[in-house]
Amino acid sequence: MECFEVNILGCGSALPTTRHLATSQVVNLRDKLYMIDCGEATQVQMRRMRIKFSRLNHIFISHMHGDHCFGLPGLISTLGMLGRNGELVIHGPKETETYLRPILNTFCRELPYPIRFNHIAPDQHELIWEDRSISVYSIPLKHRLPTSGFLFVEKAKEAHIIKEMTDFYQIPIRLLPSIKRGEDYITPEGERIPNGRLTRPASTPKKYAYCSDTAYYEKIIPIIEGVDLLYHEATFASEDAARAKETFHSTARQAAEIARKANVKRLVIGHYSARYEELHTLKKEADEIFPGTILADEGMTLTV
Repeated sequence: MECFEVNILGCGSALPTTRHLATSQVVNLRDKLYMIDCGEATQVQMRRMRIKFSRLNHIFISHMHGDHCFGLPGLISTLGMLGRNGELVIHGPKETETYLRPILNTFCRELPYPIRFNHIAPDQHELIWEDRSISVYSIPLKHRLPTSGFLFVEKAKEAHIIKEMTDFYQIPIRLLPSIKRGEDYITPEGERIPNGRLTRPASTPKKYAYCSDTAYYEKIIPIIEGVDLLYHEATFASEDAARAKETFHSTARQAAEIARKANVKRLVIGHYSARYEELHTLKKEADEIFPGTILADEGMTLTV
């Protein structure tokens, strides 16, 4: 089975603790790495989890709060010291470049690789990146400043050839790519062999949605409908719902409600407030609405 994984590097919120690190994730799709947010300790966690720096070409920044972006300067510098020469693309609000340019001009003047900034509009749901493997869309969220979530959609794969059938009909190798794409085969005698007899359907493309930081926001439901895995912030327990509302964050119960209404297959919650020594209350609240909710933890790898 081809790899589509989410690596949790950090799942704490703004205040540092000894229990959780600032937000960062790495999506691995067929050994191509896509980072989501880059809080402090991100590059140390990459070392601990044996994530290859050389395979990282895209970083997606949700918003300009420090716990989501203060790890960028160190990571950019380290990539240079490791001899990187390929382009690094940083996707985020225009303020991402405003923040980084003075740092790059001061500390990274002789960076051996180019950095390209792709400005995204946090208030828009639109395609912001695609390659042969994946399409990435922005998800407008509801926070104290413009914030975007991200939807990773695997590209549809070609059908699988049934070798016994192609051998039986003696189909030339040069025609196999077109058959994978859905074409029928015409024999030398003029008989049409339907594609369904020659191939098996590929597995259904997978989807992963990342929604942090955000208050409870039902407008995201149509965008994340039916995703295979949803990461939704759950900064607070319901007993602190007033604080969640004040800071434009979500409770665990609210995260589960979004997952239930969007009919997602699995839910993982994170971005925990530093006030909670234990997370069993968050887990219990979410499970009451969405049974089987996963508590994010540093070092965790989830298959989409």
